[in-house]
Amino acid sequence: MELTKQTHATIVLAKNDTSLVIDPGAYTPNSAELIAATTAVLVTHDHPDHFDAGILNAALDAQPDLRVWAPASVATSLESHDGRVIVVAAGDTFEAAGFDLTVIGERHAQIHPDVPVSENVGYLVDHTVFHPGDSYLVPDVAVPVLLLPTSGPWVKLGEAVDFVRAVAPSRVIQIHDLMLSEAGRQAFAPTIGQLIGMPVETLEVGQTVTL
Repeated sequence: MELTKQTHATIVLAKNDTSLVIDPGAYTPNSAELIAATTAVLVTHDHPDHFDAGILNAALDAQPDLRVWAPASVATSLESHDGRVIVVAAGDTFEAAGFDLTVIGERHAQIHPDVPVSENVGYLVDHTVFHPGDSYLVPDVAVPVLLLPTSGPWVKLGEAVDFVRAVAPSRVIQIHDLMLSEAGRQAFAPTIGQLIGMPVETLEVGQTVTL
């Protein structure tokens, strides 16, 4: 499997001439192009940095083979498109574009007690790669490769360290990093790496690694 880091929280996974895209949001300038090149899109939650209803509805109109898996709060913002928008919830398992998926979690991390906690799911792909969306919920299954959010109004360095320690992956890749300056991106990962005793990989937009 190959993982390509896109802007912020957007990830593309590819294998055997198929691909899936996770969280092609409004902050990702090439979201429409990424969706046009796939048949499977996963969305973790309805915040604009993860989800763009206009782009996805247009893609579903233009691409009859495209399917979108997302929590109910996202699906309600999309038209039905003949059942090609599939609602998922914690514990669901399914196949998309040749990948085995497990849905983990139900809620976004708390931003502040005065801010309502929204729906959020994470996806474990092929029992290997975990994209948590905006949550530090620890899965109750093994996670070899963890995608670690490192910026946002809900992110705290200490909680990020505890999250990685609890998940205990063999590989950690930084995502959800657009709100950090370049200096911040380069500083955040080594700081966490020192505390967890393993490197946190910082990929450039468009960079691909093999898992």
